Amino acid sequence: MLLLADGRFPAGAHAHSGGAEAAVRAGRITGPASLAAFCRGRLHTAGLVAAALAATAAAGADPAALDAAADARTPSPALRAVARRLGRQLLRAARATWPDPALTALAEAVPGGAHQPVVLGAVGRVAGLGPRDVALAAGYDAVSAPASAVVRLLGLDPFEATAVLARLAPETERVADRAVAAADAWPERGEVALPAGAAPLLEIAAEEHAAWPVRLFAS
Repeated sequence: MLLLADGRFPAGAHAHSGGAEAAVRAGRITGPASLAAFCRGRLHTAGLVAAALAATAAAGADPAALDAAADARTPSPALRAVARRLGRQLLRAARATWPDPALTALAEAVPGGAHQPVVLGAVGRVAGLGPRDVALAAGYDAVSAPASAVVRLLGLDPFEATAVLARLAPETERVADRAVAAADAWPERGEVALPAGAAPLLEIAAEEHAAWPVRLFAS
């Protein structure tokens, strides 16, 4: 889990800001307090959805069905493209790190590349992790990517950014618990068991960000 959550794992996550670059330009993130508010909102919407998808994949659900559910929960074409790009990069790194037929099967089941949370869950399963482990990793990624990006974008003190993440730890745990509950309900309820937390401002900002001629982050 530590390896998967490490920003140095060669899955491309370091090039993405999780919407923070657009939020900084719009003046919605200006310092530690607004960063915390942004991360909290992202954790309980996009982060919860990602954690639930990852946990359900780690529990052994059909990745193609989960990928379709991820598509339905990602209205922005730009964010769908980013999720698939990150999924392909994660799968490539994982197949080199933990060679397993299940990962080859995943690549074949979703030829265009599955959404990153679906891949994260499948990789976690191969690596011996449980649904809650990958849900925690997904929740942490939802807040750590913006925090890391804002250090570079605003020159924010990295100690303050890390303190934001530490204060969000209890909420990240609760999000992981909700994700595992959704995974447990999947066999009986299917896709309706998965949360669908909406973050319209993230979606709109992602479309605007994708059209910028010059940007520091890919998303």
